[in-house]
Amino acid sequence: MAHGADSLRSILYALAANFAIFLAKLFAAIFTGSGAMLAEAVHSLADTGNQGLLLLGLRQAKRPPTPDYPLGHGKEIYFWSFIVALILFSMGGLFSIYEGYHKLLHPEPLKTPAIALTVLLFSLGAEAMSLWGCVREVNKERGTHSFVHWFRTTRNSALLVVFGEDIAALLGLGVAAAAILLTLLTANPVYDALGSMAIGLLLVTVAFFIGVETKSLLVGQGVDPAIKQQMVTLLQQRSEIETVLNILTLQLGDDVMVAIKARMTTTGSSQQLVADINTCEQALKAAFPQVQWLFFEPDCLD
Repeated sequence: MAHGADSLRSILYALAANFAIFLAKLFAAIFTGSGAMLAEAVHSLADTGNQGLLLLGLRQAKRPPTPDYPLGHGKEIYFWSFIVALILFSMGGLFSIYEGYHKLLHPEPLKTPAIALTVLLFSLGAEAMSLWGCVREVNKERGTHSFVHWFRTTRNSALLVVFGEDIAALLGLGVAAAAILLTLLTANPVYDALGSMAIGLLLVTVAFFIGVETKSLLVGQGVDPAIKQQMVTLLQQRSEIETVLNILTLQLGDDVMVAIKARMTTTGSSQQLVADINTCEQALKAAFPQVQWLFFEPDCLD
């Protein structure tokens, strides 16, 4: 997880926005009878709960190492991010599809659609603010890369989840608005039902991609390849090291574990060899403060 990007700030932005939007959408769904609006209310409720789970994950990830968990609990955030993807898929996506299908079989006319449209405009503004806060943090990580590249390579699962949720929310709001307007123009409630199903399919798709990325982190991804290459370059430039034979990394939430095998420059003294290794370790940790566990093995062969 790149240092500089504040996941907590993005989660709090999203939590405040989603809870306010949920209340507004629920009010509108009750008064209008809109299936698309009810789907959006459930979506926002799921997102609100998801932010709470991410906060729990961040807190759990900060617990110190124990004999049973010698590398700490950093991967807790990956577990809770994966749970969020499952909730977004089931509670958000599948429920919305079911609600749309139910409305398709039993269509009902919209009541007071002006309320629904007003709430959608409020929700668009709130979600846009949440996404703006999230993008500010994403930009600290992605540099010159595209958002798609960042999404596929980031090790910051909490920020990835918030970003995916915010994008899905804005697209879902657009679909809900279109469904309500088409229902009003045609006096055909089928469009409202189809809007609910479309929102459900959107949430399922976003949840799938979030799940795929967080699964990789859960299984045990290393650091970003560019960061790993920077580590190799730094070590290779050290006079104490003749050749870096191998380097393994493991991302553990904010923290990183690194294992190095290197052919050291001949010193003729075991004490000097130990001193050289310690110097190299200090240099690597100074350049990459996210490295909390470092194992260094001098060797002649990989």
